[in-house]
Amino acid sequence: MEFRAFFPARLRETRKACHETQQQVADGLGVPRQHYQKFESGDNLPSLENFIALADHFNVSLDYLAGRTVDRGAKEE
Repeated sequence: MEFRAFFPARLRETRKACHETQQQVADGLGVPRQHYQKFESGDNLPSLENFIALADHFNVSLDYLAGRTVDRGAKEE
């Protein structure tokens, strides 16, 4: 599946699994809610910086967000 088609659904699924609102994630990333909404709608893809920030925010691997694995790959702290 193409990344642009896959990513918004994976992002939304991950956010909901963490029981967070779009506003909470946007605040965590330091971006406006509307900017974050465009990631979930597929209108925009995140920059590399925001992609890494999303993985860090949700404590998942970049590969998980990118759809390269089904293993959430939570980082050890």
